[in-house]
Amino acid sequence: MQGEFEDTTRTAKALIDPFDRAITYLRVSVTDRCDFRCVYCMSEDMTFLPKADLLTLEELDRLCSVFVAKGVRKLRMTGGEPLVRRNIMWLFERLGRHLDSGALDELTLTTNGSQLAKYAEQLAACGVRRVNVSLDTLNPEKFLAITRWGKFDKVMEGIDAATAAGLKIKINCVALKGVNDDEIHDLVRWCGENGHDLTFIEVMPMGDVGGEIRLDQYWPLSMVRGELQKQWTLNESDHATGGPARYVDCIETGGRIGFITPMTHNFCESCNRVRLTCTGTLYMCLGQEDVADLRSPLRTSEGDDLVADAIDEAIGRKPKGHDFIIDRRHQRPGVGRHMSVTGG
Repeated sequence: MQGEFEDTTRTAKALIDPFDRAITYLRVSVTDRCDFRCVYCMSEDMTFLPKADLLTLEELDRLCSVFVAKGVRKLRMTGGEPLVRRNIMWLFERLGRHLDSGALDELTLTTNGSQLAKYAEQLAACGVRRVNVSLDTLNPEKFLAITRWGKFDKVMEGIDAATAAGLKIKINCVALKGVNDDEIHDLVRWCGENGHDLTFIEVMPMGDVGGEIRLDQYWPLSMVRGELQKQWTLNESDHATGGPARYVDCIETGGRIGFITPMTHNFCESCNRVRLTCTGTLYMCLGQEDVADLRSPLRTSEGDDLVADAIDEAIGRKPKGHDFIIDRRHQRPGVGRHMSVTGG
């Protein structure tokens, strides 16, 4: 059946949204589960989805392949933590065929690094060439406080294993006022010494995280950049990865620093991505609640025409931009779902 699918959908209609943006990037949450409980992402006592509600790996492969046939050139696996999903390497191996055929430019993932030591070589063998690792501090005690459950040494081991396997590493650091604001220069220096790119991300107001107050955590990246410029020479860069980050080159380290600013600078005008959850729900925008159900057409048909039609209809509703806010009066999130539900 897979061969028939690939033959009959190769000339499928491309994905163009109402604002004439080509959708070429799909982020796929393969699980809502994670082995960390980061304070800006999850409550410590999270209730996860029943396993029966999740798409099977075969279904995820089928859905991703429909998107690839419709012009998606980049797939990013996310979670929760994608590498805690049982048999996840099977999915990477299957999706790697689209790299081999030339239909896909990049297959990658965002990870907390806890499982990288185990899977780095297999990921490289599947065609993965770079990974994003979420790391907000170089202080082991602070790392435990931020992640609640994470083991710093295990993450460092994973980053080393990924580097040894030939994977390019980009460190994603959420800027947290009063938490890691004293470490940003150390992070720039460490990334430069180890050949890693670095991207700072503003706190996004998503989900109740168990008493943590968004306003207390929020540190505008305009202030982060201003602080960095006291020590580093930052030159504008035209580098782009298909994501929302804007980059500068750090002259002293030779490294690249990115800034993702959903709050202080809306990056929606160039949005080329949509997000698929592990239950088959498609979010056309991270900061909006409008969704499309892809699981039903997937499971009620052997062919992929119904799925393709549902995707087309959803892209036709993709909004111009998000509505992220930090509610200063009521201390509530701008979007009720947790980041782990949508997949970062």
